[in-house]
Amino acid sequence: MLMLFVALVVVWGVVTDGFTSSDVTRPGIDFSVFWTASHLVLQGHAASAYDASSFLQAETAHFGAYLQHRPLPWLYPPTMLLFIAPVALVPFLPAYFLFSAGSLLCYAFAISRLSGLRAHLPVPRAAALVVAAYSAVCMSALFGQNSILTAGLAALALHLLGKRPIAAGVLIGLLAIKPQLALVFPFALIAARSWRAFAAAAISASLFALAGIALTGVGALHGLGEAVSTVRAQHFMLPSYWLASPTPFAALRLAGLSVPVALAAQAAVALLAIAATVDVWRRTPDMRLRGAVLSVATLLTTPYLWHYELTWLGIAIFCLIAHGFDEGWLPGDQAVIVLAWLLPIFEMLNRLMKLPQIGPIVLLAVLFVVVRRTAQRSPRDSQ
Repeated sequence: MLMLFVALVVVWGVVTDGFTSSDVTRPGIDFSVFWTASHLVLQGHAASAYDASSFLQAETAHFGAYLQHRPLPWLYPPTMLLFIAPVALVPFLPAYFLFSAGSLLCYAFAISRLSGLRAHLPVPRAAALVVAAYSAVCMSALFGQNSILTAGLAALALHLLGKRPIAAGVLIGLLAIKPQLALVFPFALIAARSWRAFAAAAISASLFALAGIALTGVGALHGLGEAVSTVRAQHFMLPSYWLASPTPFAALRLAGLSVPVALAAQAAVALLAIAATVDVWRRTPDMRLRGAVLSVATLLTTPYLWHYELTWLGIAIFCLIAHGFDEGWLPGDQAVIVLAWLLPIFEMLNRLMKLPQIGPIVLLAVLFVVVRRTAQRSPRDSQ
């Protein structure tokens, strides 16, 4: 997959004359949002990111042709604006490649260490390449999204939790750039009685949020609320979103159920996923199983999830692979892992195929695999 991705980027660059032609869609489309927001910050206009007309005007001025005159809105909290502020210190394409490379290094390093996959390969250093070859990683990189980085931060926090809980907590606090992806962490930390990490996460997230608000001003929160409400209303009604979103909400909306019913089912699945996380974190200290259940539960708790955020599923996939090598396989485990690896490709293509949304079924199957493996292990067999 990684070689295909590299070949695609090379051919893409040739076809677009070094990504300069406006006749063909170019990589990093979503990254234009981050670069534009960073440019506004560096120009002293951070609050303008939360004024829809000002932001779209700035984005069109920089990327009108690149985006084929379809600008994208800024839908992130002030913490994200603070986080990506330095991005526009360099031109767009170098910034895009540097951001993608840095995110990929974090992701590959963290997951290869957390999972212990290195110990099962003839060349241990190749573990990072194996992780980077996961289908969701390639897709997220093509879009220029931040999901590789958020998953990498989560995996690194999990890796450090036992030996450096304060550092792990700070990394969890950084997930305030996308708060919906940090929802399960507090339950896991409480279940494990990791009080130092919990406190560090709460303090760092609070300070991060205050710094972001200081950068943009309190009025930015109103603009953010309006933008999120508009987009949320659209996603409640747009089949094009449901086709590419591996959530219970999207699956049920695509099947014709009403918004209240779909949201109720989403909430029920979220509670189930959180309960499974608490159970696994109480039963075993094995960070592979803990990381696997937390990452899957994170994906199952939010009704707003795009296919490129399945980078988080990579944490579960590689932790389960390494755990299977160490402890042996149970019936059906390997088939579920294969389906999980292929799920991002299905979600990416489903806007064309228009098939029923199977994402939540696959995610629940992975959750079942983790819970079953945990139940069949004793705490003393931990990694």
